[in-house]
This record gives sequence, structure tokens and C-alpha cells, in this order.
Amino acid sequence: MYIPPINRLEDWDEIERFVASIRSADLVTIDPSGLPMATLMPLVWKGLNPESGSYGKLVMHMARGNQQWRNISEGTQGLAIVHGAQAYISPSNYSNKFTDHKVVPTWNYQSVHLSGRVEISEDVELLREIVSELSNLHESNRSEPWDVADSDPHYFELQLKGIIAVTLHIDKVEAKYKLSQNKSYEERQRIVEDLYQSGIIGEEEIASKMQQGLEG
Repeated sequence: MYIPPINRLEDWDEIERFVASIRSADLVTIDPSGLPMATLMPLVWKGLNPESGSYGKLVMHMARGNQQWRNISEGTQGLAIVHGAQAYISPSNYSNKFTDHKVVPTWNYQSVHLSGRVEISEDVELLREIVSELSNLHESNRSEPWDVADSDPHYFELQLKGIIAVTLHIDKVEAKYKLSQNKSYEERQRIVEDLYQSGIIGEEEIASKMQQGLEG
């Protein structure tokens, strides 16, 4: 991923929090003919310990009917793209729009790329563990969380036969927050106000993140 130094995110706590907040990624792999394939999957990021040089792994699962897993063999490399909020940035927010007119629109966004070796498995116990972990994660904020044990055992086992375990063993992490860091405080404040008023999905979230940067 192209990351100018001003947009590079190196705070590991923030990177981990961001991925956990999005909760899914597009896993991209290349099939033997050179065709790229991608699947959006919920995930759990486990074992991150950058101080010891370990980036951990992403634990996911995909439908057995999905052709992508059949094209993954030993040593296949993959890229998991975690998308955050995005926003159009109007030149109307820039101070020089009436002076030298050297202004153009841009796009603000948050994104994390995780790449490494992809491993697939049909092991039923591993699949049960993955589904349980994902369910527990997403049910944790409910007043009466659903549990795997609440499912009809026979039905649950049948459902496990319809999915494939996917693990991305991460060897590279790239994180980018493009939040108008190259603009003045006054211009960024105008952008924040503009985005808060836009009513477009995601733009308020970008405004909130930019506001945090202004206050920090």
C-alpha cells in the first residue's frame, strides 16, 4: 500500500483497535491462472506481539461452495484489506481557493493491510473453535448473548460441514490514516465541520477521527 510518511500509522494499539472495530476483511488471493479472487469474511486477530516480532494471525472461515479456497495451496500468499470509513474532501475548505486557486478534491480514509501465508483446513474441531470465538465476540455486548451451545447440535454440525477454516499467518502490516494531516489546523477544522454536516454515511466518522487529531 502506498503510504506517505505523514499518513503512516505506527501505533500498534490503535491498529489493533481499528481492525477489531471493523471486524472483517477482504481476503485477496491469486488463483493458478493469475486471476485475483476476494472474499469478505469476519475475523479474529490473534497473537499480535510486535515487540517480539510476531504479527499473529487472522482467523476466519468461508463457505465451502466458494471457489477461492480450492485455489489456495501450501505457500499461497494472501492480502487481507480492512476498510474503515471514507469521505470526499471538497476544495471549498481550503484557504487558497480564492487566491492562487491551486486546490483539488481529495479522499480521506482509514485502511489496514495485513499480508502473509494463507492456510485452509477442514478440521471440524478448528471450525467449531472459530465459529465459537466469532460468535462470542459479536454477542458479547448483548444483554442475552446467544451461545453455540444454544444451537441444535445436529443442525450445528451440519452447518460446520458447509464452511472451511481460513487462517492468514501475518508477516506484514501496513496501516494508513489519510486525514488531511498535510493541511493547516484551520483548514482541518473546516473539513471537520463540513463532514459533520454532510449526512453521508461514514463521513461523520472521519470527522470524529480528524477532531481527535486536532484535540491531541
